[in-house]
Amino acid sequence: MQRLKALLPASRCSFRRFGSHSRGFSAQPDYIRHDDSQDQILVEGRAKSRAAVLNRPSSLNALTTSMVARLKRLYDSWEENSDIGFVLMKGSGRALCSGADVVRLYHLLNEGNTEEAKQFFKMLYSFVYLQGTYFKPHVAIMDGITMGCGAGISLPGMFRVVTDKTLFANPEAQMGFHPDAGASYYLSHLPGYLGEYLALTGDKLNGAEMIACGLATHYFLNERLTLGEERLGKLITDEPAVIEASLADYGDLVYPNKRSVLHKIEAIDSCFSHDTVEEIIDSLEREAAVSCDEWYTTTLKKIREASPLSLKVTLQSIREGRFQTLDQCLVREYRISLRGISKQVSSDFFEGVRARLVDKDFAPKWDPPSLKEVSDDMVELYFSPLNETESELELPTALREPYM
Repeated sequence: MQRLKALLPASRCSFRRFGSHSRGFSAQPDYIRHDDSQDQILVEGRAKSRAAVLNRPSSLNALTTSMVARLKRLYDSWEENSDIGFVLMKGSGRALCSGADVVRLYHLLNEGNTEEAKQFFKMLYSFVYLQGTYFKPHVAIMDGITMGCGAGISLPGMFRVVTDKTLFANPEAQMGFHPDAGASYYLSHLPGYLGEYLALTGDKLNGAEMIACGLATHYFLNERLTLGEERLGKLITDEPAVIEASLADYGDLVYPNKRSVLHKIEAIDSCFSHDTVEEIIDSLEREAAVSCDEWYTTTLKKIREASPLSLKVTLQSIREGRFQTLDQCLVREYRISLRGISKQVSSDFFEGVRARLVDKDFAPKWDPPSLKEVSDDMVELYFSPLNETESELELPTALREPYM
């Protein structure tokens, strides 16, 4: 664990650096709720801050196009509002956000509504970029399930609070897709080859593990979360240092338990540093044959459950993310996502959703069915520029990043 900590930044890190902005404030706290059509994203108004509340608890707050569109409108307006010093995001029920509503996407695509599906990814990635370049401090409370693009909309901010209820994962490869919404950025920047491990296996981390590897900045016991939120809501500030101090007052010091995968960091680096998925699997198999450690066989099982094509696309995406900025990662992920829903190369996304979430037989028939049948040309098509009929993702980098 000491080796892992040595690889982490010395300070609490974020996707970007933040400036300080002096603003006025409205002293009257209120609870703002718009018309019934907006019930899936609620807004809590505080003295000097606003909170966006994801409110589809029966669906674990899975995101739809309209939800992301509303989030983006709200965040745009809050950024421009001089009465608001900082912004907070949280979820209702057992999750912050379980990811995209992929069952809805599955049905949209099967009905031929490709444009709405494309719009979802365009809106989602634009919002992730907004988060990663936000001009005001942001607090994401990742209490409960935080997976897939649920992590994508919360991890770019300055403060990332986890609890003893937090459950984080990127299980997209097991779904016939790829870790997206900025995942190729934040996973590739984890210590060693932990990002490759998480992306290829879909393994889960708890809150203490997220603190240890740098994905989160503060840890609260779930029972203390309400008090911490109340303290934040009373702050009259836009200063990150003041918000940091408030979070630290209610935060808890934790370390991963002895069974944590983070204690396997040397084995992860040894096996997952190879150039290809085949070499990673070979390395795991060699270790499994001579070791009594069940971790190797469990890891192999998780990888073999995934789409072979998705594994290769995912590994290349994470490797490219190591040398790219957040906006470059999002542009590339948008290309990959559109290829993934187009069936141009494979129908693995549809098959993965069908097997896990629609029919729930957990017996996907991947195409191609094995790694050896996945050609380099198949993989490269996912990364190639979009054609004339599909515009690339355009992000306002020239407008936002010069001010960071």
